[in-house]
Amino acid sequence: MIYDALILSAHHNRNAFFCGNSMLDNYLKKQVNQDIKRKLATCFVLTAKSNPGEILGFYTLSNNSIPLESIPESIRKKLPQSYLKIPTTLLGRLAVDAKQHGKGVGNLLLIDALKRSYEISKILGSFAVVVNPIDVEAENFYQKYGFAKLPDSGKMFLTMKTIEGVFGELIK
Repeated sequence: MIYDALILSAHHNRNAFFCGNSMLDNYLKKQVNQDIKRKLATCFVLTAKSNPGEILGFYTLSNNSIPLESIPESIRKKLPQSYLKIPTTLLGRLAVDAKQHGKGVGNLLLIDALKRSYEISKILGSFAVVVNPIDVEAENFYQKYGFAKLPDSGKMFLTMKTIEGVFGELIK
């Protein structure tokens, strides 16, 4: 199957999307348009070229920052201490339609999100991608891609330098 990852638009059928998590389902159906209008997030959807209106999965990206002291010491010592907060990109939500579970759609969404985040970081400074996993399964998913926990929070991060190194061929 050939896929497209696009910015959410009116022709995408949000009402048919069901991932099994009511918070994520409701976000896509009821709140995402308000977040987009308020410039709080951008929503990207994955569709099959054969059925471009059907949403197979989605994710959101936003500007973000994390306190310098929340970054692990081994990385923090390499950053300018004059920054109280470090600019990051927030991968706020990522969900896959239940009919697509186990088919690699989550992997495609994450790779697309990392690629976009890396490209954006070339224009607008961003040190890392930050996620806040919704549950242990999500945490394990992100850990598989090299995301590390931020001390004293449930959040995880992956530096742009790591993204460039690990996904170099995918993001060029």
